[in-house]
Amino acid sequence: MRPTPLPTAPGQESVWDYPRPPRVEPSDEVVEVVLGGEVVARTTASLRVLETSHPPTYYLPADAFSDGVLRPTPGHTYCEWKGRASYFDLVTPTRTTARAAWTYPDPIAGFEALVGHVAVMPGLVDECRVDGEVVRPQEGGFYGGWITDRVVGPFKGGPDTRGW
Repeated sequence: MRPTPLPTAPGQESVWDYPRPPRVEPSDEVVEVVLGGEVVARTTASLRVLETSHPPTYYLPADAFSDGVLRPTPGHTYCEWKGRASYFDLVTPTRTTARAAWTYPDPIAGFEALVGHVAVMPGLVDECRVDGEVVRPQEGGFYGGWITDRVVGPFKGGPDTRGW
């Protein structure tokens, strides 16, 4: 059963207005990832993946990450829209977090823009920021959505949302 979308205020987006299949759009927002107390990635050239019921997932150019932070790790998953994902551990001198980032080296048609970009699970790092706002992770630990005050839900990922 589809939930009732929350009302939006000026300047906000409802995730229930996002399409299915998802849309990829460029963003010039300042996007940062902090791990081990240091900014390990920063860009003003990210991509937002927008899918019905999900907060945006931000994909940063791989070269936005500090040298040595992305360590490829074995294993893959498959997304019905984007294809086969490969994973990275994120590594700093003081902290390592397993499989906290992923990429689509050879995505399905329509998602080619994601080549050379890396997404990060906000709940597995110290923090992610969009234009200085600290992101709240999407619930559930499976999806990589970045919740900011710009987007309203309800969001898929929490208890009882599997059938959405």
